[in-house]
This record gives sequence, C-alpha cells and structure tokens, in this order.
Amino acid sequence: MARKDSTFLGWPVLRQLATGDLLGRGASVTSRRTREVTPRTSTSDRVVQSVCPYCAVGCGQKVFVKDEKVVQIEGDPDSPVSRGRLCPKGAASEQLVNSPSRQTHVLYRPPGGTQWQRLDRDTAIDMIAERYLESRRNTWQELDSKGRRVRRTMGIASLGGATLDNEENYLMKKLYTASGAIQIENQARI
Repeated sequence: MARKDSTFLGWPVLRQLATGDLLGRGASVTSRRTREVTPRTSTSDRVVQSVCPYCAVGCGQKVFVKDEKVVQIEGDPDSPVSRGRLCPKGAASEQLVNSPSRQTHVLYRPPGGTQWQRLDRDTAIDMIAERYLESRRNTWQELDSKGRRVRRTMGIASLGGATLDNEENYLMKKLYTASGAIQIENQARI
C-alpha cells in the first residue's frame, strides 16, 4: 500500500484545499518525515547557560546536554549581549566540543625533542609554576638605572585571549601585577 503523502490524494495542493490552508503555510505542506522528526534539544537531560568561547563579544549560549554529552548549542534569547543570536562560528561551537580530533590530554615536547609526550595535568601545572617563579626570580629589578625603586620583572609578559571573560581577565591582571609584571595586554584591545 502506498503512503498517503505519495498518492494523488496526498498532494500538498489537495491537502491545502481539504484543510483550508489556502496559502500553504501550515500542516498541509509539511511532509510526514518532517512531522516525525524531533529536535535534539527536546531530548536533552539539562540545559546549561554558557558564553561563546571565540571572541570578546561574549554572546550567550544554551548548551543542551544528554547523558553528559553536549548534543546542541544555540544562542541564548535571555542574553542581553546577543539576544539569542550567534555568528556562524559560535553556532558551530558544538563541533569544537565534540570533534574527534580535539586534544583531551596535556602534551609536552621537551627542548630539542621531536615527539610529543603525554603529561598528567598536575605535573604540567607544577612545571609551569616552577618556570614562572624561576623567570621572575632571574629577571627581578628592585631598582632602575637611576636608583629608583621599581620592583618589577621584565621577564614575564601576558597577552590574554579574547575568549576569556571579564572575571578571568581581572584575575589574570591581578596575578601578573602582584608578580611584578608590567607587560600585560589583551587581544581584544589590540
């Protein structure tokens, strides 16, 4: 037996006339396949509010999660910044999260090395902290060439990314200033 949509009586024009949908904008022109499809967002376990990770605009996102996996990311209509809109890059950020080529481990290539090595996160954080403190210690200036007290280091600089939010940038500025660094900049300002 043929499907109703593929028979003569299932033609959209006849359905329009039979249902009174003369302009063809309602259910009469919707295919059976379309009626059976449900949005990925309707089956999610929870919705998490987030901010797009790409630029400094800070567009609001709704992240739909099912079984602890991101299944869809859409613009957040409650966001005063973007009012539910996302640029093409922001709209595709679900692919960033679920990409099979996404790195999920810390990789390290030692000086002179040709291969990457996996490190556990705590080891990597300890290495960064040790190098940060060593650089500060080795480049510390208490006095300038005229004998004025400057208490600074020229061995540490920061170029923050535009994907950081205001709170992260604030904390980074505080950290670097407290460390004596004076070369602090952000991609969003350049």
